[in-house]
Amino acid sequence: MTKDSSKQENRTLEEIRCAVAAIEDKKGESIRILDVRGKSSITDYIIIATGTSDPHVKALKSGLDMALKGAGVQLLGQDRELGSGWLVVDAFDFMIHLQTTEMRDFYRLDQLWKDAREVTL
Repeated sequence: MTKDSSKQENRTLEEIRCAVAAIEDKKGESIRILDVRGKSSITDYIIIATGTSDPHVKALKSGLDMALKGAGVQLLGQDRELGSGWLVVDAFDFMIHLQTTEMRDFYRLDQLWKDAREVTL
């Protein structure tokens, strides 16, 4: 790992900490951080969190948006379709999936990425 890649990695982990703190602040549940480097061609980490309802998922996203903006995190894209039970925020090096319990149970992203290493901060 080069000095620049190590610096980038530390920055990414700090941004992930910021995102997780915002989700925790809004009472997001079952938060998991998965290291998908070498397994995904589109991102390095995936954060999965559960909201208890569509309004809760919306509140999680709102808190997340404010925290990431305040930390200067550039977002590549994000879902704007509320009420689907699943919102995605793409911060390039990591993606955040906010899902209702029903969506998380149905799509089982945790199982899809079962070979990924779970990250603890």
